[in-house]
Amino acid sequence: MHLAIAGSVATDHLQTFSGRFSDSLVPDQLDKISVSFLVEDLDVRRGGCAANISFGLAQLGHRPLLVAAVGQDFVSQGYEKWLDSAGVDCSRLRVSDTRHTALCTITTDDAHAQIVTFYPGAMAEAREIDVATLHAERPIDLLLIGPDDPTGMLRHTHTARELGIPFAADPSQQLAWADGELIADLIDGAAYLFCNEYEAALIEKKTGWNDDDLRRHVGTRVVTHGKDGAVVHTADGELIEVAAIDGITAVDPTGVGDSFRAGYLAGVAAGLGAERSVQVGCTIAACVVETIGTQEYAVDAGTFLSRLERQYGSEARTEIHKALSLGGVA
Repeated sequence: MHLAIAGSVATDHLQTFSGRFSDSLVPDQLDKISVSFLVEDLDVRRGGCAANISFGLAQLGHRPLLVAAVGQDFVSQGYEKWLDSAGVDCSRLRVSDTRHTALCTITTDDAHAQIVTFYPGAMAEAREIDVATLHAERPIDLLLIGPDDPTGMLRHTHTARELGIPFAADPSQQLAWADGELIADLIDGAAYLFCNEYEAALIEKKTGWNDDDLRRHVGTRVVTHGKDGAVVHTADGELIEVAAIDGITAVDPTGVGDSFRAGYLAGVAAGLGAERSVQVGCTIAACVVETIGTQEYAVDAGTFLSRLERQYGSEARTEIHKALSLGGVA
């Protein structure tokens, strides 16, 4: 299956605050908020939702096409080489002549709450990318449309609908500012909709769509619940709940949702059902949450399958191992 992943590519500046943001917030004074948090460290890492998902897919044996706009620094600072060597197809990226690659600053407190600021930079040129041309060069079997330049997201979505390209909607961070009409346009007709529990509630609130409405407009909805795993709402109304991997030591939550999406899509591409695809997603997500950064992990086939078997059983291991390209592990 030829997977194309559209969305942001960014450099992540990760910082840690020793304390809780909530201790510095006064609920009835939030309209006058003025706070400063003294961080203890700065860790510069590669990131961006589309790049993170593509990296995860490459770890699971795929060579996804990365559809994104980046700056010259993406090449000069070695990010392109890093992704290419990991197994991501970077051949069709748009490289801006004037803008830097997007920059994301993420500060995490002791409760794993996060404050994020994002400079889009070259991402603004994503609207210039023509998915129709990419599809003509090599047919796309599934296009994930992640958080990106809003006009670019709309263009990709409209193109997918017009050409009949199955697409997965993953608006995530863009939901906060988007109105209901825009959100509805981004998700209508999606084969898959990815969101977390809060984002799911936000989608319903802003669009005014209830569960029945969403079932009419979207195929499969995959809702992550953090440490509690994920819930899949299938197109025919079935509800599938899958627990997260137990016994992990959470170090950094950044990029965990992206890796889950990579795992789920890898399962879909391998012909696995919703439950098994979620199990793949939860297992690779466990790899990420135990490391600092979004692309600093490596999937070892033996460790991956053993961890999956401990949580989900030997039958799950056998089916997933048979379906995925995870090396010669028995």
